Amino acid sequence: MSIETTQQNNPTPLLRKDFVSDQEVRWCPGCGDYSILAQTQKVMPELGVPRENIVFISGIGCSSRLPYYMNTYGFHSIHGRAPTIATGLMATRPDLKVFVITGDGDGLSIGGNHILHTMRRNIDVTVILFNNRIYGLTKGQYSPTSEFGKRTKSSPYGTIDYPLNPLSVALGAEATFVARSLDIDQQHLTSMIERAAKHKGASFVEVYQNCNVFNDGAFMEFADKAVRQDRVLYLEHGKPMIFGKDRDRGIRMNGMHPEVVQLGNGVTDADLLVHDETLPEPAMAFMMTRTHWPDYPEPLGVFRAVERPTYDALMQKQIDDATAREGAGNFEALLNEGDTWTVA
Repeated sequence: MSIETTQQNNPTPLLRKDFVSDQEVRWCPGCGDYSILAQTQKVMPELGVPRENIVFISGIGCSSRLPYYMNTYGFHSIHGRAPTIATGLMATRPDLKVFVITGDGDGLSIGGNHILHTMRRNIDVTVILFNNRIYGLTKGQYSPTSEFGKRTKSSPYGTIDYPLNPLSVALGAEATFVARSLDIDQQHLTSMIERAAKHKGASFVEVYQNCNVFNDGAFMEFADKAVRQDRVLYLEHGKPMIFGKDRDRGIRMNGMHPEVVQLGNGVTDADLLVHDETLPEPAMAFMMTRTHWPDYPEPLGVFRAVERPTYDALMQKQIDDATAREGAGNFEALLNEGDTWTVA
C-alpha cells in the first residue's frame, strides 16, 4: 500500500503517542537514550509518513533496543550489520522511510565497514549514532571513540588506541548529510533528527549521549547547561561562527587553521568564518569536525547537507534503461539457456 493511499484512508493526524509501543522501556535510570527516544518519537508525526511505511533497524548494544519502543516496523539485527539490512530493504522498497540506530561500538567497530559503504553509496537511510565513548551493554570496556589514555575495564592502564571521529568518518565516506547534537539539548536534537529524516540520501547524525553508569559526565565540560553557551558553537547555515553567552566570541581563519577570537578591538563579524553546509567539497565541514573543547567551542548542528542521486534511484534507472534496450526478459528462458543436463 502506498503512502498516498494510507494518508487518504487515515486523515486523522498522527501524534507522538501513536509512535510509542507497548513495550516497557528498559535502560538504566538517567540514561541519555531516553531523551533520544523521546525526541525521535516526537519527530515522527512531522514527517507525514504512515507508521506502516517506517522501519527502524538496529544492531547490538544499548542503543539498539530502540526499535522495540517505536510503534512502527523494526528489525533488531546482529552486531554492526544494521546498515547492510537497511541497504537491502531500500534497494527493494524505496518507498519506505528507514532509520538505522547504532552506537559508537556497534557502528564503528564491527560495523565500521558497513557504515562506510552505506554512506558512500548514498543509500536513502537516516543513521543515528549514539556516542557515549564506552561499551555500555558489555559493562564498561573502551570503545572506538574513547579518549586516548582512558582507563576502563579493558584498559586498566589507559587505552593506547587513538579515537575515531564519527563525523570525520561520515564525511570521508561522502555522506550527503552530516550533523551532531546532544542528548540533553532536546530542542536542538529534535531539529537535527527531523532535518536528517527529511534529507533524501545518506544522513548521519552523531548524538553525544551520556552513559551515567559506565562513563558518567563524558561531555559535561561543555554540555552542562550552566556552561553550554560559552563552550558550544551552534552551526547555522549562512551565519558567522559566533558563540558565547554574550555572543562576543567567534572563529576565524589564521592561515590554514581556525582560531578563537574575541569580538571588538577591531575584530568584527566580517572577520569570522561563515558556515556553509551546502559546499560541494567537504573540506570546511571536515575541518570543523576536528575542533573540540577545550581548544575550541564544541560544534553542534548540520556540518554538511548536499544533494546527490540516491542509490535506489540510480539502480532503478539502470534497470529501466536495460529493460528499454533489451526488453523485459524471461526468467524461465534464463534458467534454461546454455548447457543443461539431466541427473538420472
